[in-house]
Amino acid sequence: MTAQANLASRPSKEQVIYANILVIGVWIGLALLFVTYFIYLSGLMPSHVDMTLITQNWDKGVNEYLEITHSPHGWGWLALLGNGDFLNYIGLVFLALLTIVCYLVLIKGYVTKKDWIYAAIAFLEVAVLSIAASGLLGSGGH
Repeated sequence: MTAQANLASRPSKEQVIYANILVIGVWIGLALLFVTYFIYLSGLMPSHVDMTLITQNWDKGVNEYLEITHSPHGWGWLALLGNGDFLNYIGLVFLALLTIVCYLVLIKGYVTKKDWIYAAIAFLEVAVLSIAASGLLGSGGH
């Protein structure tokens, strides 16, 4: 292998940072999921939806389930973080946001290198993911 080919096959500084953030973030996210699920199962915090009501309504569609359990749609779960069953969402949201955080690192690196095409692609990724998660278009955020 030539020296030039060897250099080209190495990951960039930004890619290494991306990977490190992702690895650390996944472990933090899994720990959050574990802790919040333990809190939910242990009953340390009250639940918004009683477990018997959940099992009675497993066969329902999402909209019907939300209506029966008086559960919120979209980002309404934020108001219910004081309940053990909605506390679990923290870990899920953290894991979902990791991709956006990693792309922001790439944007910074691409702008520094003046690699405008890749910077634009990474920026568009962040924009699309953010808009989708926000629920502004009516299809996400739930």
